[in-house]
Amino acid sequence: MQRFKLTIEYDGRPFVGWQRQENGPSVQQALERAVFAVTQAESVVYGSGRTDAGVHAEGQVAHVDIAKPLSAVRLRDALNARLRPAPISVIACEPAAPDFHARFDCTGRRYRYDIINRRAPLTWQSGLAWHVLRPLDADAMHAAAQILVGQHDFTTFRSVHCQSASPVKTLDRLDVTRAGDRIAIHAAARSFLHHQVRSMVGCLKLVGDGSWSAHDLRSALAAADRTALGLNAPPDGLFFVSAHYR
Repeated sequence: MQRFKLTIEYDGRPFVGWQRQENGPSVQQALERAVFAVTQAESVVYGSGRTDAGVHAEGQVAHVDIAKPLSAVRLRDALNARLRPAPISVIACEPAAPDFHARFDCTGRRYRYDIINRRAPLTWQSGLAWHVLRPLDADAMHAAAQILVGQHDFTTFRSVHCQSASPVKTLDRLDVTRAGDRIAIHAAARSFLHHQVRSMVGCLKLVGDGSWSAHDLRSALAAADRTALGLNAPPDGLFFVSAHYR
C-alpha cells in the first residue's frame, strides 16, 4: 500500500463543496470515483480542508492510499483522464510517508477572495469573483482588516453550522490589495471557522463602500455574536490557495 499526496485545483461552481454529501456532486466524490476507475478498489480521499459549494481551489492538498503498483506520474495522469470533463485537475502527485495526513498534518492554510469592482457586468469572471458595483476604498479595507489579525473569538464570523470545537482562532494575515478594478483579499491561518473568510470579506466590503467604519468592524468582532455580522460574502470569489506542512 502506497500513500500519495495530491495537489488539486478545481472550479467549485458545479459542486456542493469538497466533502461528499447526499444532496449533490462533490469534489471528494469525483476524485474517489476516479481512483476507483483506476484501481478497481474503494478508497477515501482525505482533503486538507473543506470548501463550501461554489468555492474554488488552486492548491487543495489531499492524500489517498493505493494498493495497485503505480508511479506518482502515472497515477496523476490516470486520475486526470478519469476526471474529465469535471473541472478538477490533479496538478501534482507524489509519494507520501505512511503516516502523512493531509488534514491533521497541515500547519497553515491560505485563501484568496477576488472582488471585481466596476459598473460593467462580468463575462468570463462570472462565478469566479464577487461583482461589486459601488466604489470600494481598498486602503480603508486593508486598514480595518488589521483589526482582525491575531488571536480572537471569531463567533461573529462563524456559521451557525460550524462544527469547530472553539470559536477562537489566530489569523496570521488579512491583506487587501487593488490592481485596477480587481481587489484581492489574502487570508492566512492555521485553520479557519466555517464561513469565516466569507464573513470577514463581507464586513470589509461594508467598510470599503462607507456603510461601516473600522469602529463598526471592531464592535462586530467584540460582540462575539453572529447576529452582529454585517454581511456574508458569496462563495464566488473564494479560492483555497494552498496548504502548508512542516
